[in-house]
Amino acid sequence: MTMDPGHGAAFAYKAEVDDLEGNEMGSDALDALKERALHEAERIAEALVFASSDPVAEKLISGKLPDNTPVGIVMERLAERYASRGINLVRVGDAWAFRTAADLGFLIRRDETEVRKLSRAGLEVLSTIAYHQPVTRAEIEDVRGVATSKGTLDVLLETGWVRMRGRRRSPGRPVTYGTTMAFLDHFGLEDLRDLPGMDELKGAGLLSGRVPSNFQPPLLASGDELTEDEDPITQMDLEELGLLTPMGEAED
Repeated sequence: MTMDPGHGAAFAYKAEVDDLEGNEMGSDALDALKERALHEAERIAEALVFASSDPVAEKLISGKLPDNTPVGIVMERLAERYASRGINLVRVGDAWAFRTAADLGFLIRRDETEVRKLSRAGLEVLSTIAYHQPVTRAEIEDVRGVATSKGTLDVLLETGWVRMRGRRRSPGRPVTYGTTMAFLDHFGLEDLRDLPGMDELKGAGLLSGRVPSNFQPPLLASGDELTEDEDPITQMDLEELGLLTPMGEAED
């Protein structure tokens, strides 16, 4: 078979697998070739994730692999290879990233210092957004029982852990807030459904005995698509919110 010179080994192996599957070949030979194709696909995925400072979407990885390559299997195999090493391959939402093994984190010293730490109010607002998203500022205040300053929300937006999701289809069209992939990455969560539950929160002393016995944290979906009562934020909305100038350029 003549291959395009630009194709890598994984593409060549995939083409050979396709050819062999159409012939009466020994299963051992076919299995061996499939294994080589998967191994080459792992190498491609490994290079993509290693070269990126941010988590790499599984969809992007899939687009770089030969057609019909089972990207889920490729990533799980690769994660298994790194499971016992000092660097682990971890899932972050629908993306993948290399991270220092959890038990070795204490050895890593960061040169940069935090200029600003979250206040108690900031932590409360972040927790409210994490567990109740999509949520508006008024809804955050209802949950906390106190007013939420714009400054607190601005700080959370600056951390990159919180984002404006959309606008609620209700009077005034208030902005809805939600967490980001950076939030999951920072707190070592694969999915929003990995947030601590009631028993874990009580065990950590984060819930008082005054919490009603029938209280349960809201059930969260795994994706971050807009809900039925949310509209996407448009450029006009950004201008109205002061995030863009009337000419369409982002404010500093």
